[in-house]
Amino acid sequence: MAIAKMKHLRLIAMKSDREELMRLVQRMGCVEIDEPSLDELEGDDGTASMLLEQDDLFQKLEERSEELLGLSHPDTQKLTEAQERKKQAETALAVLGRYTPVKAGMFRQRPELTETELFTAVNTQRGREAIEAILAAEQRLTQLRADQTKLNEQKTVLAPWLSLDVPLDIQSTRETVISFGTLPSGTALADVEQALQEAGDLAVLTAAGSSREFQYFLLMYHNSAEEAVLAALKEFGWSRVTMRDWTGTARENEQKLDEQMKHLAGELNREEQFLRDQGQFQEDIYRVIDCEAVEIAREESRCRLVDTEAAFLMEGWLPAENWEAVQKELAVYPCAWEVSDPAPEEYPKVPIKLKNGPLTRCMNMITEMYSMPAYDGVDPNPLMAPFFITFFGMMMADMAYGLLMIAGALFVIIKAKPKVGTRNFMEGVLLCGISTFIFGAMTGGFLGDFIPQLLRIINPESTFEMPALFTPLDDTVAILIGSLVLGLIQVITGMLISVVKKCRDGNFADALWDEITWWVILTGIALAVLGIGNVAGKPAVFIVGCVMLIYGATRNAKGFKKLSSLIGVVYNGVTGYFSDILSYMRLMALMLAGSVIAQVFNTLGSVFGNVIVFVIISLIGNALNLALNLLGCYVHDLRLQCLEFFGRFYKEGGRPYKPLSLETKYIDIIEEEM
Repeated sequence: MAIAKMKHLRLIAMKSDREELMRLVQRMGCVEIDEPSLDELEGDDGTASMLLEQDDLFQKLEERSEELLGLSHPDTQKLTEAQERKKQAETALAVLGRYTPVKAGMFRQRPELTETELFTAVNTQRGREAIEAILAAEQRLTQLRADQTKLNEQKTVLAPWLSLDVPLDIQSTRETVISFGTLPSGTALADVEQALQEAGDLAVLTAAGSSREFQYFLLMYHNSAEEAVLAALKEFGWSRVTMRDWTGTARENEQKLDEQMKHLAGELNREEQFLRDQGQFQEDIYRVIDCEAVEIAREESRCRLVDTEAAFLMEGWLPAENWEAVQKELAVYPCAWEVSDPAPEEYPKVPIKLKNGPLTRCMNMITEMYSMPAYDGVDPNPLMAPFFITFFGMMMADMAYGLLMIAGALFVIIKAKPKVGTRNFMEGVLLCGISTFIFGAMTGGFLGDFIPQLLRIINPESTFEMPALFTPLDDTVAILIGSLVLGLIQVITGMLISVVKKCRDGNFADALWDEITWWVILTGIALAVLGIGNVAGKPAVFIVGCVMLIYGATRNAKGFKKLSSLIGVVYNGVTGYFSDILSYMRLMALMLAGSVIAQVFNTLGSVFGNVIVFVIISLIGNALNLALNLLGCYVHDLRLQCLEFFGRFYKEGGRPYKPLSLETKYIDIIEEEM
């Protein structure tokens, strides 16, 4: 349970074997491919001089060495094409989800296929055909809906003119002008007609319809009165409407539009039914998405390679424990390789793989959320897991809550069979649930005091109480002291890890003056309180610790800086340790808060004296309390680990190990039978 030792791999092979080798590396799933720097590879004359000088490494390619010139990265065309195909498949799946229930999510049973079964072209052809058909149907639907919208807009335009039994394409004559127009909705028709009469008797205004904004009219007038008529109407806001795109009456045009709408509706229904029928190809589309995802990962790694006309160079990292298996697979190819341990200056580039067992790998989510450890750092997971799980259970401290967490985690793990990340999280929930149940049994909490309250409602004379070693309300001081003791233990553990790490790195002096000195001081304080270890009435151990502190704080300072350095070390040490340990009071506070909130809801339910009402109120309140505590306990537990614990020893700055692998979302790849 530590940080896996990594090796740096440099491989040169024939370009003709590149595709097969990339598939091999992806199948093995243990090599993270890096992009080599061309500046490091090329000499002053632009040739791959560094490569050519390593005769022992590239002996197999000596006869082709003159071709190791003009290094370049592979083209990205295949990557772009794979990304586009995956995008189309995901779009088709999203379209399918709008018309048929899509079996997805956490609890979907993922089929198990071998790599050959998944990537055989015949097995994915049906999915690709379905994707093409779905996208084409969606495109047709989009066009049909656009046509439908256009027809609706045309019907809206016709609506005000339906009462007119006049062809909309009616033409003016040599003597008579005929036009359509609108007036604002608030215009009084009597005033308009009065104005037209005053302009002459050669104009007729016929009302058609109205809307919230306009009134619609058919206007006919003799061309000799055109100037007077238009001047009169202009005063009222007359606006001419062009109807040149219509033939026949408005009613006739509406009937034509209705027929077209009916036809469109039929086509829409057929296309939608077609898409609903495509639900049978859902699993095939999942397969295509996973195939493209795997190809994208491989192509992204391929784009990090360096090519010549005849060969290619691959650099990357792999765990030392996997090198023997990788070497065995590579031995069948005409290639050359170099494997080396990372130098200290390379540590920031080394990917971090944490090796943890089933009881500690659940902490990976916390480590990754905070920051991966540096390659020369310490894996905090096995050191943090006992504290995190214990603290969480202590803050929750309820048997019912623990049972719910255990049941929920087991259900997800067994039913959904989640991938590594989700599985680690659910394993953490399971372990914290067990801890919560144990502390709940110690405090007698089961939905707070649900059982005693329920029994008192059934029988007012009941005096039953849950058995408990201690209770949050009655033993608050004891719980507070226990919280501080647990905090002290974790702080000292962090200091111990720091001491071991410094001694391992050859910095014993720093460990002595930075951590061991404070242990001596704390031990001296404890002995002084107990009256042990006094010499001539003086706390000898405490005095020795103070002397060590004075020397350690001033050993690297000169003159006045000795005093300022001593003051700084004493102040930071006393306030730092004191505040850090006091932070663990939150363990008591959250245990007390959760217990009190549960009891408050139980008391509210018991006021009515009815079992059913009590159960309903209590369950609702405890559900809210559980949700609040799950979040609160996680956040506060996380804070204790990241600040009070990690601050003692943790060296961050690593990056996660991401090997090229057969990473799928919808299908589980199993090993092929030999």
